[in-house]
Amino acid sequence: MEPHDSDTGQPPPPPQLPPSQQQQHEEQQQPQQPLPQQKPPQPPQQQPQQQHARASSPSPTVATVEAPTIEVASQPGEEDEFDLTDDPFNDGSTSVTSSVYACTYERGRRYQCFKNGRYPIPNDDQEQDREDMKHAMLMELTDGTLFFSPVGDNPQSILDIGTGTAILTLATQVGDKYPSARVCGIDLTPIQPLWVPPNVEFLVDDCEQDWLVRNVDLVHFRFMAVILKDISIVMEHAYECLRPGGWIEFQELMGVPSCDDGTMPEDDPFVRLYATAGKAWAKLGLSTTIAARLEPYLRDAGFTNVHCKVLKVPIGVWAKDKTMRLIGLYQKRAVDEFISTFAGRPFEALGLDPTAVQIDLALARQSIDDISVHRYFPYYFWYAQKPASPADYGT
Repeated sequence: MEPHDSDTGQPPPPPQLPPSQQQQHEEQQQPQQPLPQQKPPQPPQQQPQQQHARASSPSPTVATVEAPTIEVASQPGEEDEFDLTDDPFNDGSTSVTSSVYACTYERGRRYQCFKNGRYPIPNDDQEQDREDMKHAMLMELTDGTLFFSPVGDNPQSILDIGTGTAILTLATQVGDKYPSARVCGIDLTPIQPLWVPPNVEFLVDDCEQDWLVRNVDLVHFRFMAVILKDISIVMEHAYECLRPGGWIEFQELMGVPSCDDGTMPEDDPFVRLYATAGKAWAKLGLSTTIAARLEPYLRDAGFTNVHCKVLKVPIGVWAKDKTMRLIGLYQKRAVDEFISTFAGRPFEALGLDPTAVQIDLALARQSIDDISVHRYFPYYFWYAQKPASPADYGT
């Protein structure tokens, strides 16, 4: 039986997911409790920041697809099983050089100056390469699905908020896949290429300020919720710019390492590091667990027909399936490069001792080399619709 979304009474379009990740739950009047190992991890109990507190409670009728437990490999893979030395996105295009833009350097890493201090992550070449690797990982995870929102075959306008290196909007991606659409990538940092399809353009802007564009078919966010200080106002901007029947989509990682089989100890160094990072993000007015709690924000902004998919991404090459091992390798490398940024603006906000921080980082890196511990991150894919007609409002 196909689940029917409570807002439309119609079955949602079936997204294309890898068979190993797909599990459809029947929607009942009172939803059944999932098996313990399939239950998506809950964010830790902590006092939320004021800007993330919501009066609304999640609807029990949201159409949800949860990922099954990842099978563990019976023996390690070959050391040279995957070769990640080649750049999968090097197409010979000329990129905009960062030297023509104002920036600042802290602890050997480069940060953009536009809205300086708002974005706690560097924008240098190392971070850009990491973002591109994360895109490659998500394409493996979703079997090449750029987004799950059912925009049809001929969308006319797509916004990619937080476009970064613009991998999502370039070449054979959204711009070429939808030649009928005007695709606009928006980011605080001007790190996008010069050579793009004719229907693609970029804008350096702050998505928390007013949006001028209207009648958009899709507003897409990826790894953005965790760095938005006022997610409610961003949702409102997205709602206003969408045409009736248009879609909004968030693809987000929940920054809480999880485990289904008890192999991850409570005092795991990697878990401790991310718990400290959660406190640091909160100090900056952000949330590392917002990915699991986007439904009330979507509904409060006016969106209906809300869907959520939860996929599990292994950290390391411990999975049985070869594709999942590749995904796990991507995730491990992305994490290994990312956690060094904790020592910058995030942990400085907590006033932590720099020497102690480096020890914690070293212990965390050492811990994720152990494939007998089966850690993973939950990834949340939320997509929802602006009501297509007045009759759909408030349903």
